[in-house]
Amino acid sequence: MRRTVLGFGVALLALSGLLGMRIADQRAALTGPAGGSGVVEATSITLSSRVGGRIVERAVTEGQPVKAGDLVLRLDCAEPDAALAEGEARLAAARAQADAAARAAAAQADAASAAEAAATASTAQGDAVRAQQAAAGRQAGRLDAIGADASAASRDQARATSDVLAAQADAASSQARATSAQARAARGQADAGRAQAEAATFQVAAAEAAIQRARVAASECRVVAPRDGVVQLLPWEIGELVGPGATLATLVDLSEVIVTFYLPNAELAAATVGAPATIAADAWPDRAFTGAVRTIATEPEFTPRNIQTRTDRDRLVFAVDVAVPNPDGALRPGMPADVTLGSTP
Repeated sequence: MRRTVLGFGVALLALSGLLGMRIADQRAALTGPAGGSGVVEATSITLSSRVGGRIVERAVTEGQPVKAGDLVLRLDCAEPDAALAEGEARLAAARAQADAAARAAAAQADAASAAEAAATASTAQGDAVRAQQAAAGRQAGRLDAIGADASAASRDQARATSDVLAAQADAASSQARATSAQARAARGQADAGRAQAEAATFQVAAAEAAIQRARVAASECRVVAPRDGVVQLLPWEIGELVGPGATLATLVDLSEVIVTFYLPNAELAAATVGAPATIAADAWPDRAFTGAVRTIATEPEFTPRNIQTRTDRDRLVFAVDVAVPNPDGALRPGMPADVTLGSTP
């Protein structure tokens, strides 16, 4: 009987001690610095390609760290490469055609200028011949007016000269009209040649745009890391065929992680953006990590439907994000962590 009473007393003392410790812990929590428990999260980057193809190379493995620009995997680029080669050939042909069109347009412009100069010279020659014919006509008229005082031979020669010059003037006018028509035709050909040269220039621009598009498509066959990180997931194997936009790899940036915890309404005043925080992780019991509050939720969560008492108000919690530098990658996504607002002493 005495043993039973003694055992009961020991058990009672033990329960009293545990209860006291629990009450002490609760008081310490109420009077201690604000904080809470959360889970480590990191920035995840999904890699994909705008083109589809068969995977021909996996340059990394899951869990491997990579630097920005490192090759992650490569797709079969036979079709984009062929399109690029075709585009380069079309561009070379377009440039050759543009060069030939420009040379032809320049030659046609020179020919038009020469034709216009010939037309101008022909018109001037016709004007000179007509002036000579007018002078000869006046001379023949003066000889006719003299009558018998002028010899018949002189009068006949003057008339003959005037007639010849009149015929030459008519021929010069006809020649001037012909050369003017040729000049107009040459100018029209020059204009057409210039338009063809401009069209060839546009074809070169179109070919260059096609080349750029083909190069972009070809570059999409090499999937590279956009930033430093760790390869988290490689869902495809070599030889598998993937479509455009499929998830080809997932990277995790561990250089800075986020710990999200929920702060009770009564402790919200302790949290300010930029305030220091101390993070403890179960995986590193002898190490304290330092961070800073990044964001504080503007609306509470886990809110009761009707807030009527102080107890209900204390049940309001606000999500707080703490950014933690993690240069050595010690903190990993999914790790539980305890956050205490304020720096370590």
